[in-house]
Amino acid sequence: MKILITGGAGFIGSNFARHIIRNRPDWGVTVLDKLTYAGNPANVADLKSYDRFQFVQGDICDPHLMAETIPGHDCIVNFAAETHVDRSLARADDFLRTALIGTNVMLEIVRKHKDIRYIQISTDEVYGSFDIGSATEESPIVPRNPYSASKAGGDLLALSYFKSFGLDVIVTRSSNNFGPFQYPEKVMPLFITNLLEGKPIPLYGDGMNIRDWLFVEDNCTAILLALEEGNAGEVYNIGAGNEIPNIKMTKALLASLGKPESMIRLVEDRPGHDRRYSLESTKIRSMGWEPASTFQDQLASTVSWYQSHEDWWKPLKSGEFKEYYKKMYEERKGYYE
Repeated sequence: MKILITGGAGFIGSNFARHIIRNRPDWGVTVLDKLTYAGNPANVADLKSYDRFQFVQGDICDPHLMAETIPGHDCIVNFAAETHVDRSLARADDFLRTALIGTNVMLEIVRKHKDIRYIQISTDEVYGSFDIGSATEESPIVPRNPYSASKAGGDLLALSYFKSFGLDVIVTRSSNNFGPFQYPEKVMPLFITNLLEGKPIPLYGDGMNIRDWLFVEDNCTAILLALEEGNAGEVYNIGAGNEIPNIKMTKALLASLGKPESMIRLVEDRPGHDRRYSLESTKIRSMGWEPASTFQDQLASTVSWYQSHEDWWKPLKSGEFKEYYKKMYEERKGYYE
């Protein structure tokens, strides 16, 4: 088996590459990544010592590169995406380009090699906000920001190639991932690293937006299960069942690091901030998947990882990141109040 992991130097993609190397010792792994600001060679540096690992720097929107790279692989797992909602609100172009054009480039090449299984990695955000109940795989797609709209477009495009051309396509949609190697613009690593630096933590609105927190290793296990045992043309929701208001998650981080609640800054909310995401994950659970441990244990291990890997995250919070942080948080109403 030889697998191509696009976006494999990002957060979830690099964890998945590591998961495959550790758990499928006879598989060859190719990671392809454009290495934008969130794609970090350090995320896969430990894998380069394996003879069955290969890294390719490139863009999934490049048809010539992808035509050279894809043949010879049995499966593509597409993690390549711009991922941060806040950035999509400021500039949607890059999100649409990667999610739609890049996905189309790969699907067109797979059309010529129909023995390749294609896994499109998506998000619970495509279902929109749920006041009550949970999204099933049959729920309507109702994205409410440019990021989730771009992901929804990629999902629908991939599934259309199954329906129109019979391609072996599967879509997975997971809830909010957390864990090692997550770029510190995301809420959990941002809060953890800010607290380690003695800085305040900017929490949107009233802090009552609800997210289902899924440890990245659990997501990798579910994706691999869908890859090996899933049915073509199917969507698989992956949720841990850890639905927690952001304020509660924030206070758990404060407690784990022994920091006072006075470090919280309730800042002006972002536009169109979805109130609650919730996934019904019976399908993947019926295949034997479940989270490996409790949210509390996984949160503690995540905090510990960032405590012991300052050499990884500190360089990321300089340069462009400082300007981004100032614009997104320090200039919002409430940060200095």
